[in-house]
Amino acid sequence: MPTPLQDISIFLISTLLSLYVIALMLRMLLAMARADFYNPISQFLVTITNPPVLLLRRFVPSIGRLDTAVLLLIVAFKMLEIWLLAVLRGFQPAIGTVFLVTVFQVLQLLIYVYIVAIIIQVVLSWIMAAGGNMSRNPLASLLYSLNRPILEPIRRVMPQMGMVDLSPLVAIIGLNVLLILLRSLF
Repeated sequence: MPTPLQDISIFLISTLLSLYVIALMLRMLLAMARADFYNPISQFLVTITNPPVLLLRRFVPSIGRLDTAVLLLIVAFKMLEIWLLAVLRGFQPAIGTVFLVTVFQVLQLLIYVYIVAIIIQVVLSWIMAAGGNMSRNPLASLLYSLNRPILEPIRRVMPQMGMVDLSPLVAIIGLNVLLILLRSLF
């Protein structure tokens, strides 16, 4: 039975490292999608993730649009989180096991990031359609850039349904199928 101090430690480590990994992942995905670098949200992500990224970027070059330094940091921080949580729970996991769990959780997080981003984009589009003045909303433009690589191929294949865009629904269904397949592998 974990002590209250262990529970607090597990909660804080899990929360802080997970939030930082999400920030790193968003930075990487937005860069790959060539989102507006000067957007305030992009600037926030760059500011909070720059210290380790700039340090590692000296040794690890990017490959095309993939910022490999950020990808390595995502894996490293996720491995650290998994290892620390296991140790706090009284386990001594093998590095291979930690790596496999990390790969699974990073892929799972990637899918969840896109699902949440698509849902938020849909809700924002409803607000804008209902007369909300969101024309200069920095989140809306970032979400459009982030989701475009997922939604555009679906829009090209799907027939137009008048004013209704069903591509987000198809994308979310497809992403959930990927989650099910991923879980079946691990």
